[in-house]
Amino acid sequence: MFPSLSPSRWPRRWPLWIALGFILRLYFIWSPRTIDDDTWDYLELGRNLLHHWVYGLGSGDDLAPSLFRLPAYPILLAVFNQLFGSLPHSGWLVALYLFQSVIDIVGCLLLAAFGYRFISPRAGEIALALAVLCPFTAAEAGTAMTECLSIFAVSLGIYAAGRILSAEAAGLHFVDTRAVILAGCASALAMLLRPDGALLSVALAAGLFFYILRGRAEPNFRLALRRSLTTTSIYCAVALAPLAVWTLRNWITFKVFQPLAPRYLGDPGDRANVGVYRWIRTWSVEYTSTAVVFWQVGVGPIDPDDLPARAFDSPDQRAQTLALLDEYNHTISVSADLDHRFGALAAERIHAHPFRYYVALPLARIADMMFRPRTEEFNLEVFWWPPSDHPAQTVWAILFGLINLFYVAAAAWAFLRRRVPWPWMLGGYILLRCLLLGTMENSEPRYSLECFPIFIVAAAAVLSGSKRMRVAPS
Repeated sequence: MFPSLSPSRWPRRWPLWIALGFILRLYFIWSPRTIDDDTWDYLELGRNLLHHWVYGLGSGDDLAPSLFRLPAYPILLAVFNQLFGSLPHSGWLVALYLFQSVIDIVGCLLLAAFGYRFISPRAGEIALALAVLCPFTAAEAGTAMTECLSIFAVSLGIYAAGRILSAEAAGLHFVDTRAVILAGCASALAMLLRPDGALLSVALAAGLFFYILRGRAEPNFRLALRRSLTTTSIYCAVALAPLAVWTLRNWITFKVFQPLAPRYLGDPGDRANVGVYRWIRTWSVEYTSTAVVFWQVGVGPIDPDDLPARAFDSPDQRAQTLALLDEYNHTISVSADLDHRFGALAAERIHAHPFRYYVALPLARIADMMFRPRTEEFNLEVFWWPPSDHPAQTVWAILFGLINLFYVAAAAWAFLRRRVPWPWMLGGYILLRCLLLGTMENSEPRYSLECFPIFIVAAAAVLSGSKRMRVAPS
């Protein structure tokens, strides 16, 4: 995987950074952590597929096929549960976390190899240090959720794409087929883990096509176009082949064309609370709103006092909103009629303030997901800022916020100074992800973690003082 960086040729400090990275991940594994409810849904899906050949939730007569979640992570959980389920005290989860830690460290080495080969040796070491010591990505190795493998898929994708484009920039007459297959596998993994993994496929496909077409010194444009199309087509074929199996399964089972997973996790015939979610998007910004409102829909009561002032445009609208919430709180359910009335309220607010809905609030949600202290990864209080309630947690939250700001600010500075290799491809992925995050009503900082491999590479480029990309020898 690292043809120019075999372990015998690693810089002397690299093993030290790797050891520190493992120690940090072991700390998170053995620290008390809460297990997300989604983990048990993933496990149930995987076990039903493994034991009953039905990818669905439920048991016995209630077991039915489902579109709920993509299959890669449920299968992984089921395999680890099957192999290590006999270990005491949920030992199979510890085995899973150790596996994820190894995968995460490999992803860190991929980023280091990217920096070493395409920027400078110093950038490679800085990238490794920033990657292995990043507390946000390291914490995900000790969580039974898709983020750890999704981050790895991005790291593998940009490393493989760098190898392809490096060979093209050097004017070589052959395509790095192994790198093309690696890039396709990375994109396939990303899409089989999460629907937003498709963003990696789009960014890499566009980047490969654009940079190969622009970088080839072919005297004949048709030859350059043919080479660009050939490489991109092979990449897309590898990336989409595993997804075709999932798409075919959904068509045979449900008679729907569903290559990924539905946005609101419903199966055909299920009704999603689209009106309620649209209403939430007319005012939601903070992660706290996700915790006290979005996650409560259909689960528990919603306290009107938890709504911010921007949820109401007038006293009449406030009264209307409180009446709808009161009706919901009586049954803790959203009927079709109630959902329709929430949707009508959302339409009224959007018509009155289109700029707020389509521009201001999405930008605010993106900023919240990028810069808010990542309290959910460290069992810190969601309302972290009142120091009188929990002084230690407030200090930790501020510290994590500053660390997060460092990664994002250093990456932004690198892009502004034009120090990032293939900036339209790497920056394009971040832009696509930000556009997607802006459309979501449930602001959660963990959704921006897939940007960190690019943040790390960009920060390493500017911190190393490198002026431009260097093409590694074949």
